[in-house]
Amino acid sequence: MSGDPVDDLKKFHDKYSLNFPLAGDTSHTMLEAYGVWQEKTMYGMKKMGIVRTTYILEADGRVLQVFPKVKVEGHAAEIVAALKG
Repeated sequence: MSGDPVDDLKKFHDKYSLNFPLAGDTSHTMLEAYGVWQEKTMYGMKKMGIVRTTYILEADGRVLQVFPKVKVEGHAAEIVAALKG
C-alpha cells in the first residue's frame, strides 16, 4: 500500500514490469488503520510518512505475520522464508 497517487504507482509498475498490482491510499485511511502512517524525522525535520512494514495476510484478511520497520536489503528472502515456513 502506498500513499502515492495512482498515476505515480502506474509509472513505477510499468518501469519495473511488475507482475502484480499496486494499491494506493492517498487519503491514508488504510495506512492509518494498519498503523504505518506515522510521524517521521528526516534530516532533523518532522513530517508524516509511511513506516515500511510488511504484513502477511490470509485470504480472509487475518494477519499472519508482521515485519515492522523493514530494511530493503535481505527482506525479500525473509518474506520467502516466512511463506515457506
